[in-house]
Amino acid sequence: MELGNVLVIGNSGVGKSTLINAVLGESAEKKAPASIGMSGTTKELEIYESAEIPFRIIDTVGFEPSFRKRTAAINAVRKWSKDSAKNEASGKKINVIWFCVDGTAGKLFPESIKSLSRATKMWESVPVIVVITKSYSVPERKENIQLVNSAFAAQKRYSKNLKGVIPVVASTFTLNDTAFAAPEGISELIDATNEVMPEGLKAAQKDVSTFKLARKRALAQSVVAASTVGGATVGAMPVPIADAVILSSLELAEISAIARIYDIKDDEDSKRFVNSIVEVGTVSVAAKAAIGALKAIPGVNLAASAVNAIIAAAFVVAIGEGSIYAFEKIYLGEKSVEDIDWIKKFMETKLSGDFVGKVSEVIDAASKNGVPANIAELVTEVITPLFNSKNDLGKSSGNSNQ
Repeated sequence: MELGNVLVIGNSGVGKSTLINAVLGESAEKKAPASIGMSGTTKELEIYESAEIPFRIIDTVGFEPSFRKRTAAINAVRKWSKDSAKNEASGKKINVIWFCVDGTAGKLFPESIKSLSRATKMWESVPVIVVITKSYSVPERKENIQLVNSAFAAQKRYSKNLKGVIPVVASTFTLNDTAFAAPEGISELIDATNEVMPEGLKAAQKDVSTFKLARKRALAQSVVAASTVGGATVGAMPVPIADAVILSSLELAEISAIARIYDIKDDEDSKRFVNSIVEVGTVSVAAKAAIGALKAIPGVNLAASAVNAIIAAAFVVAIGEGSIYAFEKIYLGEKSVEDIDWIKKFMETKLSGDFVGKVSEVIDAASKNGVPANIAELVTEVITPLFNSKNDLGKSSGNSNQ
């Protein structure tokens, strides 16, 4: 299948590589420029493809702050643009351009967009999507979008090209041990890019949906990873874990972030659904029974703080992976946020038998071999497979969406 070309351009440090990783994921393959007829420009370009999405991403050299380096970067892009425009049949034609601007530096948008427009002058009829990277501040997003629109309005020649302004957080950004900014905007960017592709290059909606679902899962698991580190940190504090209430605020943030990734509405039904997961993971009979069993493992030669850290990390992983499973079901229309009984039973089942056994193994291994340097990573590797089963309680209890 013929691939569309997305040119990604932005200042150095704006986060282009992180953005590309978030969009294409682990399936991305770095291609040599010569392999698609772009020889002689290897210093200026890096090209990425994925078999799972019908456009390749062409990453340009980052613009540097100094006038000389910025001018050199602009000239490099212009040179390649002119070279590419000579032969559209070679697969070089640019179909969409992403202008990347740093969401933490809104005041610099006008100058950045002016430079990016100069660099892509050859493609003045190509659709442009402005990606506001590092868009951690929700209150500033509206203002940043307005700044972008104003910057384009000041360049009447290019204003018609602007087809979207999308704030993104391309990877989970840790604020402190128990707070983080979760990934956002990646699905919207994939949709917007596919939408402005020429008709012959657009992907089928089914293919885009399948690809987006895989990306949502990967981004949600990055939230679980960040949360698990926080869980281990909280658990290691000199406070006894009689139950898991100490983790409730962290788990609430984790579940809420995953819900946003899966486009779950922030309404009363959704809040009840989220709270029911938190309850199962904190004050439920299943949670207390699991903690009691784990605290009573005989012959453990570990400090209480280490045991607590392992238990806390395991709970956060379980709650996170369970939430991913549940919200994916809702996203696909197989379940509803009104299915409170289903999610409670599902989570209670996952916090019993196998969960206790796997966490016990980690505690036992740490007792014999020493506490691992990265408790969160080890616990994640052990607990995550428990949620990869195809078994679904909904098969026996019915599907409320059908």
